[in-house]
Amino acid sequence: MNDVSPQRTVDPRFAQGAAYSQGRFVPMAEATISVLDFGFTRADSCYDVVHVKDGAFFRLPDHLARFAASMQKRRLAPPEDLAGMEAILHRVTWLTGLSDVYVAMVAIRGRPKPGLPRLIANCDNHFVAYALPWIDVLSPEIQARGGHLWIASIPRIPDASLDPTAKNYNWMDLNRGLMEAQDAGFDTTVLCDAEGLVTEGPGFNVFVVKGSTVSTSGHGVLQGITRKTVLELAPELGLTPRVGDITRAELEDADEVFLATTAGGVMPISRINTRITNNDSPGPISRRMKELYWAAHTRIQWRTPVRGDSIQE
Repeated sequence: MNDVSPQRTVDPRFAQGAAYSQGRFVPMAEATISVLDFGFTRADSCYDVVHVKDGAFFRLPDHLARFAASMQKRRLAPPEDLAGMEAILHRVTWLTGLSDVYVAMVAIRGRPKPGLPRLIANCDNHFVAYALPWIDVLSPEIQARGGHLWIASIPRIPDASLDPTAKNYNWMDLNRGLMEAQDAGFDTTVLCDAEGLVTEGPGFNVFVVKGSTVSTSGHGVLQGITRKTVLELAPELGLTPRVGDITRAELEDADEVFLATTAGGVMPISRINTRITNNDSPGPISRRMKELYWAAHTRIQWRTPVRGDSIQE
């Protein structure tokens, strides 16, 4: 990893990450929340993740807009406004001194005020942010050979019970799917809903390629920013983007499958349960989309350079 600015000295305490916690900027190891916080005891929070590539955030306004919508849906209102949160994201990233960074923003319910009943209305919401050295959902080595995707027997939590468009930490169905995948020797998993329609995996959207059409599910999923980027880039490769229902059978019969996530970008799949695709390697459309996606990081309209002076100390 390269420094955002080779000319400055970086505090070594932040080499493994920087955080904004309880109103202070601290090394990642010092960031804490109370064990009584509803964010811990009830997963009552929402979050978003944006990445920094070559010293610039990718599609930061889109991530901030989605985070604001998630907070509204979950009725979370930390004291920092959105502009203040953006400045904090710049600062924690700057503190790491890294040019390729994984950056998270989290709104947490908080703990009930002393002496008051344990009700949501009695909690003071708070904001946490942190920046870490780059993280991939699937390692570069796995991406190079193509990921092995397990279709879980666990159904996805229904949209009516938990709105997946508000990015959240309620991952027990996804985690159970991951346990199945690990037990079967696979890299990761995707969940279908109770009707057998494909939804998403732990931290990523799923794309199915059939002919010149690239499809992704329209329900049971987070509306991913990488997903959005793929849909916008598809016509540049002569592909037709489609958002709609995808059956399990269509997933298993796909010409190609790839995953889309902020923490890894476009990640090709070479095995879907017992089926091997493209001679057990990434398919040509997946490879081209992956290349185009990373090349698009140089587009001015999607870059927000990291600012070291976002917050004066």
